[in-house]
Amino acid sequence: MIEIRHDKAVLHLLLHLQQGALTAYFCRRFLDLVEAAQSDESIRAIVVSSVGKQFSSAIDLTEIDDPALLSSLRALTDGISQSGKPVIAAIQDEALGVALEIALACHYRVAGANASLGLPDVKLGLIPAAGGAQRLPRIIGQGPALEMMVGGEPITGRSGLDLGLIDRMVEDSGHCVEAALDLAGVVEISPDRSARDAVARTEGFERLAAESAAKYEGQPAPLACMAAVRNASQLPFAEADAIDKDAFARLFISPQSKALRHIRLAEQTSSVIENAPRDLIPRPIRRVGVIGAGTMGSGIALVFLSAGIEVTLIDMTAEALTRGVAQIGSIVDDRVSRARLKPEEGRRTIALLASTLDFRALADCDLVVEAVYESMDIKKELFTTLDSIVKPGAILASNTSYLDINAIAAVTDRPSDVLGLHFFSPANVMKLVEIVRGAQTGPDVLATAIALAVRIGKQPVIAGVCHGFIGNRMLIPRRQNADALLLEGAPPDQIDRVHTAFGMPMGPFGMTDLAGVDVGWHRDPSKVGSIREALCAEGRLGQKVRAGFYDYDERRRASPSLAAGAIIDRFRATSGIVPRSVTDDEITVRTIYTMINEGLKILDEGIAQRPSDIDVVWVHGYGWPRTTGGPMYWAGTLGLDRIAAGLDRYRDRLGPDFSLSPRLADQRA
Repeated sequence: MIEIRHDKAVLHLLLHLQQGALTAYFCRRFLDLVEAAQSDESIRAIVVSSVGKQFSSAIDLTEIDDPALLSSLRALTDGISQSGKPVIAAIQDEALGVALEIALACHYRVAGANASLGLPDVKLGLIPAAGGAQRLPRIIGQGPALEMMVGGEPITGRSGLDLGLIDRMVEDSGHCVEAALDLAGVVEISPDRSARDAVARTEGFERLAAESAAKYEGQPAPLACMAAVRNASQLPFAEADAIDKDAFARLFISPQSKALRHIRLAEQTSSVIENAPRDLIPRPIRRVGVIGAGTMGSGIALVFLSAGIEVTLIDMTAEALTRGVAQIGSIVDDRVSRARLKPEEGRRTIALLASTLDFRALADCDLVVEAVYESMDIKKELFTTLDSIVKPGAILASNTSYLDINAIAAVTDRPSDVLGLHFFSPANVMKLVEIVRGAQTGPDVLATAIALAVRIGKQPVIAGVCHGFIGNRMLIPRRQNADALLLEGAPPDQIDRVHTAFGMPMGPFGMTDLAGVDVGWHRDPSKVGSIREALCAEGRLGQKVRAGFYDYDERRRASPSLAAGAIIDRFRATSGIVPRSVTDDEITVRTIYTMINEGLKILDEGIAQRPSDIDVVWVHGYGWPRTTGGPMYWAGTLGLDRIAAGLDRYRDRLGPDFSLSPRLADQRA
């Protein structure tokens, strides 16, 4: 809906839009009002603003292939830019993607200091769809436009003012419309306000473009963005824009864009509870208790603090508690020093934290999250204690990575209030949270956890109860097969290279070195039953000591290790294993295809609600390349028949306990 208001000689178009409500009809209605104003002598200028946070909603990804919508959107932006009367955009909080393209078509832009402005189309494997790829560089210059379009990250209104993207900035976004109306009373359209003239080439642009081309090699959307920005200095607007239109059409049907659009939709749907009652009301969460002040617990506490939620942090010893509080303070101070937080915001964050050794301080918490040692006995004892202390109606959550939530809930008198909140380490950085639904977890408790995850800036995915839930359960066959391949003769760097070539940030052994080779080690050097234990016995504990499966220099850069190789060779000899040559194909099948097989089992068992939820877990929790859409989407594009054939090819090396999922077994019929 577009609400029409008049303020003296200004036509004020107030946009009422929800997410995904940008339709062809809306664009045509918007354009009709702009065109009608041209012949109305009582109107000298047009101000466009919105109700709510967004200046304009984004295109619904399920409707993005509608030719009528894209055509109407382009007609709208062209019509605005060609208006004979000034059009001013009032951006209070957010203008991203299509919203910024509409604002770019306007002759002037007013924004709040902290408004978010960006063209993130590249993250969908696309370039801007409505002329923004030409208007942006013609307004702010080639270099800044290249950075905004290729990186896809938003800038603030304050930065936009410095770049010339914003003409007037207001500190309080609530005064944005007022400032735009004031501006409308005095501005005219000058020739440079059409953003249709070619921009002068920015000094250093070619160097920046070359660096970007190397960084985004193999990604067609960033390369198309670079070409668009370059064309802005060489071609008339209409000619360059026509090239962009063709580029958009080609990118839209590319496998990479389809994969990126899939994962974006998957992120939007992962918080939806299937078959949930429509009247679910999340419980209010005002104070959170966190038990365990170690790296994980302090990280979880910081996540809630950063969202403005009061936290009570508990540990068993004063020393551990002091370290945890200091760690939180150090991270907040670092954010302030990097200007990511204002000093007063940092002080407010720390002021929300209370720390104590007294478990009775948790009595009034609305949610308690435990992040203690991964032991079922310890967790059962802890939840028994919490059940007797924490008020009725409070939610009890475990951060366990593998353990049975149902068994933990069973020791309480409130199993419907118990669930898993599996944060990924470091919790204050990693976006994913697996929300583990127990057999008796209440629907409103699940809804509360999802709403809270969104509130604290996390990506929620619902998982059922099994060993390792979604992500870690799929990691098990990769780890087992990587270890087996190492024993059989494949060196660590070959196994890791297969994964990094696939698009993973690191392979299984690089990840082990990062996490610590000694994670879970029994600490007895005389007991060596695996290669990992052999490395630990020799003090090769990973990156933290600059020696693990790899050697590391002072900047933690890895190189193949002769010492580690000798330890592996000795362990093989002791185990009576004769090394053999291993192909990259075998590594791919045994470490990647086996994960797909496990993911299909997870779906068959109802542990994940939908295949796309598994994609979200692996993209956000384990670095699966986003450009492939996630493991389940990738498997579908590759073909389940090919996955099944590969696993059959190496069946004799997958161990006696291996079995194909029913879906893969069906491919052999």
